This record gives sequence, C-alpha cells and structure tokens, in this order.
Amino acid sequence: MENDKLEYVLRLGDNALILGQRLSAWCGYGPVLEQDIALSNIALDQLGQARMLMQYAAELKGGEATEDGMAFFRDVFDYHNLLLLELENGHWGDTVVRQFLFDTFNYFFYTELLQSADERLQSIAQKAIKEVTYHAQWSAEWVIRLGDGTEESHQKAQKSLNDLWEWTGEMFTMDELERRMVEQGIGVDVAALKTRWDDKVAEILDLATLQKPEDDWMQSGGKQGEHTEYLGYVLAEMQHLPRMYPDAQW
Repeated sequence: MENDKLEYVLRLGDNALILGQRLSAWCGYGPVLEQDIALSNIALDQLGQARMLMQYAAELKGGEATEDGMAFFRDVFDYHNLLLLELENGHWGDTVVRQFLFDTFNYFFYTELLQSADERLQSIAQKAIKEVTYHAQWSAEWVIRLGDGTEESHQKAQKSLNDLWEWTGEMFTMDELERRMVEQGIGVDVAALKTRWDDKVAEILDLATLQKPEDDWMQSGGKQGEHTEYLGYVLAEMQHLPRMYPDAQW
C-alpha cells in the first residue's frame, strides 16, 4: 500500500513540477507585463504544490530521501506526469489553451481530493484549492479573449485546441494504481470527472466561439513513465545545476 501511495503522490507532484517548470520559461516573455507576472505566479503556485507533494513522497519513501532528491535526481522514465504538461510551450495561445484544458481538470480533481481519506493529501488539497480555482478562472478568461478576439487570435486558438486535444484523454484514463487508490478512499476517480470537464470545456468554448475537436483518438503513457522526447529537455534544464553540484546547499 505504501508503494502505491508513493507512486500516486509522485504522479501528482510530477504534474505540478513539470508544468511549473514549463510555465516558468515565460517569465520575461509574456505579451504584457501584467500577464507575464500572472503566468509567473501560476508557475510558482505549481512549484509550491509540487514541493508539498515531493516532501510527502520523500517521507513515504523514507531513508535519506528528500524533496530535492525526488525532484532532481530521478531519470526520465521515473517521472509519471501527464504527457500534455511536458509539451513545448509554443506561442501564447498554445500555452493558454494547454493551461485551460489542464486547469479545468485540475479544479475538479482537487475538489474531489479534498475528500481523501489520506489526511496529508486532504491537507495539501485544502492549501492548493484556492490557487487551482484561480488558475482555472484565469485560463478560461484568456481562452474566451483569444477565441472571441481578432480573426488571427481566433484562428491560432482554434489550431492550438485542435493540436492539443489528443493529449487530454490521458487525464481521465484510470489504471490499476488509481483504481486501488480509489478503493481505499485515497485517490480520485478521474474517469468520473470527464462529464463535468466536458460540460465546462463546452461552456467556455461556446463563449470563445471555438469548435470542440471531433477526433477521439488520444495519446497516453505518461502515467506509466512513457514520455515524449520533450521531457528529456525539460529535465536537462531543470536538473542541470543540482546534478553538477549535488552537495551544494543554500
């Protein structure tokens, strides 16, 4: 059970860590200062959530494990984040649409995690829910702004949605680990979130005058440690200094 819980907590931590790392690359490159700061703050929120989860994972692993070790000294196949989150940032519309698709899922996920039988995960969810709610509102507003904006912004947002859609199915695919966590009252039944996610996404896309893609073919594998080529580049940048100076301390 503890090994199951460790992997489950790492999955959640990896989602937050990899997305936070991706978003941090926008710092100094946002389209306007206000949104540059907003996205940088969202990146910091994700890293803060990652830290809480990595601390818990290190405690579950025991021994000399630390939050830094969990974040910086695992190899690519030891990460279990969603594939959607490791994709390249692309242009502003790509990042905003990716954020919207995940934020909407993450809001419903953390709402359910508040009911976890694991007191630590419940506590983390309580601390994160306000941030997650803001993230979902922010990205939804930007999707509407881009989709219902200029002809160019509409076309780019629609293309971003079309390109990213195939990566969304993995969020709702249950595997044996998740089923065991649900049976124990610890984890969230992500398959049960699909209807609420579909409804909210459809609502926002309607306001944004964007069309939901019809293609139902979906990518998967991130939860099992099977990744795109992009994750290796993310980790190379993120882990560069810790691996060069493994004994360094602040």
